Amino acid sequence: MSHRPSRREAICEAALDLAAEGGNHAVTHQAIDRHLGLAKGSTSYYFRTRDALVGAAVRRLTERSRAAFLEAHVEDSAPSIDDAADVIAGQIVLLLTDRRRDVLARYALAVDASADEELRPALAGCLFSLERATGLTEALGARDPRVAAHDLISLLEGLVFDAVYGSRAMTDSGSSVKAEPLRSAVRLWLAALVDLS
Repeated sequence: MSHRPSRREAICEAALDLAAEGGNHAVTHQAIDRHLGLAKGSTSYYFRTRDALVGAAVRRLTERSRAAFLEAHVEDSAPSIDDAADVIAGQIVLLLTDRRRDVLARYALAVDASADEELRPALAGCLFSLERATGLTEALGARDPRVAAHDLISLLEGLVFDAVYGSRAMTDSGSSVKAEPLRSAVRLWLAALVDLS
């Protein structure tokens, strides 16, 4: 039996749609009412202020990301560098294809979340898991797994941003996302991590 989203969930999903399509300023109560075909004032009934609306959308995005992490469960046994690079490249491809809307919404809502002590860490950690990255770098033999995990996430964040807004986005001109260049970059980094340990 499929889950039918509640009105609050539908509003949050609409906020993410609007943020991904038009940036953070596109997320308004009236725009969501129009987007969902709701009576004027419906969104403000559920979320009185724009801050409450954006906060709910960020929390929804974080929930979706946690669910995606659980779906992509990786074996806890010590991985090889090649296996880890394959899994990570696959997750980046997923972010750039099936979850592209979430990535775009995250970038758009970062401005709103930057000064909020609750939303900033939620948004910062919603695409990649520091806990899983730490476990991976520890399994690969990093001297300081936590520092290595932060570095790995920085690399992954950069690869995703580059594919969406950076030089790779300009040169690929809308072509399909290819896992191999991503896999190669991740593999090189992981191999360097092991060599430096």
